[in-house]
Amino acid sequence: MTSLYVAALNSGSNGNCYYIGNDEEAVLIDAGLSCRETEKRMYRLGLTMKKVKAIFISHEHSDHIKGLEVLSRKHQLPVYISAGTLRHAGLSLDPDLVQFLCAGTPVHIGALAVSPFLKHHDAADPHSFTVEDPHTCIGIFTDIGKVCENLSTHFQRCHAAFLEANYDEVLLEKGRYPYHLKKRIRGGQGHLSNKEALDLFTSCRPPHMSHLFLSHLSADNNNPDLVRDLFHKQAATTAIIIASRYGETPVYAISGSNAGAPRTLGQLTLF
Repeated sequence: MTSLYVAALNSGSNGNCYYIGNDEEAVLIDAGLSCRETEKRMYRLGLTMKKVKAIFISHEHSDHIKGLEVLSRKHQLPVYISAGTLRHAGLSLDPDLVQFLCAGTPVHIGALAVSPFLKHHDAADPHSFTVEDPHTCIGIFTDIGKVCENLSTHFQRCHAAFLEANYDEVLLEKGRYPYHLKKRIRGGQGHLSNKEALDLFTSCRPPHMSHLFLSHLSADNNNPDLVRDLFHKQAATTAIIIASRYGETPVYAISGSNAGAPRTLGQLTLF
């Protein structure tokens, strides 16, 4: 059985970009790093842009699109984006490379099926995604104001997932953010707290989920050790990994039957 190879190139308000692929093709979910930084981090992981066949955009906030124009133009990559997101993004993209998303309609990239679905976030037309082959399903669930039936349903299908755990409720309340920003973050259209993410994990985790990548952690209102410890207590057989805002994760080989350990650079041969 083939594996899907996954990595977070960066995860946080300073930039978001996630790689999911097989031996033949791959996609990027969001392009919040510069083109140069995206290429640099992929090279360090032994990943090649030649395998990347498309970029999927979740919403128009700058930490998800700031590298998109150059990345798409340089590598002639099609961009899958909702019409609402494109209208509000202020992007200058080659029209021939723009493909519109429709929630609930999978996009097939070789053997990969990328399925967009609507989520709660303070953006024009925000989507989350699953990426799957016939055996393995990967979820990319960040920038979510609250858990909805869409999210719960897709989460239960995943063998691995990037799940937002943005803030600790106490750290946010006592922190330096002004009231209006705190209200935006926790108001149902902003971000998931550690507790909300943990509740989803404990109530909807499928028995086959091998890896959970805790993602989009706030630099000011969260702490990696705190959230890692919180999830480890409930993890059972699921490996808990922090997707950092300061660098890329290793590449993980995820299989529907036997999810693998992270591969180091020396073990990789340009996926």
